[in-house]
Amino acid sequence: MTQLHFTEEQRDCLQELVNVAMGQASDKLARYLDTLVHLQVPAIKLVDPQQLPQHFSQRYGEHSATLVSLGFFGDQGLRGEAIMLYQLENVGVIAQLLGYSDDDSSEAEMLTDISSVLTTTFLNGLAEQLENSFSYAAPRILSSRDQHFSQKLTETASHWQLALQVDIRYQLIDYSFNCDMMLLIPGEAVLQLRQMLDKILASF
Repeated sequence: MTQLHFTEEQRDCLQELVNVAMGQASDKLARYLDTLVHLQVPAIKLVDPQQLPQHFSQRYGEHSATLVSLGFFGDQGLRGEAIMLYQLENVGVIAQLLGYSDDDSSEAEMLTDISSVLTTTFLNGLAEQLENSFSYAAPRILSSRDQHFSQKLTETASHWQLALQVDIRYQLIDYSFNCDMMLLIPGEAVLQLRQMLDKILASF
């Protein structure tokens, strides 16, 4: 398992790549919502996926979050699953911005739409910097208002060896909403990512 860890230089490099990719996602979100978006520097953390359910249960509460999942597949074995977590009070804000109605089907459609925009733009930006490319599965709603999202997150996280946790806060002109993104990555993909980061570091 130790070979799945990142050196300090690799972590710093990954943080810079994430910053650039999130900037691109923020710009895409601004165009999508037709408003200015301020994005704080995202905090990233490499964690054991088994620690995620407890962390986010404390952070969101058992009935206050919705999860949207998007699988991604790249070259050279780089693959994983991107999960977006939304606080339910933020869901109404986003729905109001986009003109969706309040019924559950519209909420699900809206969340999959905006999750697709954010995750694919971010991952495309990350892949480009890694000289890679990704293809994507259709986004899926993993949890809703009437389910314990931590249980669903436990089931999902159990399949992966590493989680890249990215804490994101978007500040719009008239609204603010938070969401969290996690990249769940298998062991062989972690090793590939380490090699790609080393290649970038060696070019400096």
